[in-house]
Amino acid sequence: MSRRAVYSFSMRTTVLALSVALLVALVPGRLAAHHAFAAEFDANKKVTLKGTIAKMEWVNPHAWLWIDVEGKDGTVENWALEFGPPNALFRRGWRKSSLPVGAAVTATGYLAKDGRKVANADKVTLPDGSVLSAGSSGAGAPPKRK
Repeated sequence: MSRRAVYSFSMRTTVLALSVALLVALVPGRLAAHHAFAAEFDANKKVTLKGTIAKMEWVNPHAWLWIDVEGKDGTVENWALEFGPPNALFRRGWRKSSLPVGAAVTATGYLAKDGRKVANADKVTLPDGSVLSAGSSGAGAPPKRK
């Protein structure tokens, strides 16, 4: 083999090895990012939040709703509510137009175990009184009510 061929083979092998190492390093993080309900939320700590919609993100693996909730002392707290995947919400009747920024909503869910202003949503009541299921169930989640 010529010197050039050996260098080319060596370079391709190095690039392939680095690519595989990078893939192996990234995959566990992606798998760990999708968690069971019980790992992050407390099924015994149900919360009801009344506020106005600040933002809705239709992203996988979980959609997120942010609402501004006025505290007892008048300060506004921004809460993040985790939902099921966008496709599950769509199948339950949600549309991107269902949650306009500034709309008043009431959401129920389960508090994060670590005390952050985050909850796993159960349902959302819209300004017109309609109720939509948040589609966030999973291992360790409380059973759905009938």
